Amino acid sequence: MNTAYWIVAGLLALFYLYAGTLKVSRSRDQLRPMMAWVDRVPLPALRALGTVEILGAAGLVLPPLTGIAPALAPAAAGGLVILQAGAIAVHLTGGDRRIALNLGLITTAAVTVWLATGL
Repeated sequence: MNTAYWIVAGLLALFYLYAGTLKVSRSRDQLRPMMAWVDRVPLPALRALGTVEILGAAGLVLPPLTGIAPALAPAAAGGLVILQAGAIAVHLTGGDRRIALNLGLITTAAVTVWLATGL
């Protein structure tokens, strides 16, 4: 189970580290081709969302890796489940029905919660 956690959590952490870094560092114009919803969200909220994604990625990896507060790993994965539930709501309320990636991420984060409880 430990190996499975590291594979799933590592891939999830890489995704959120990348996505969060984009949201923190790029302008709306640069993000718009990838994320059509950026115009419906205030820029400070977009930056905060990116920061939360980066912290979530760190929370998946650092606690189990260092052995310091390993209970934070399932909490971080649970937070990413909640984040994706919100993302799905944002997509659907904006008329964007392309939520396949969000469904994949919410499922992966939920599996990570389950795997993290076995650490």
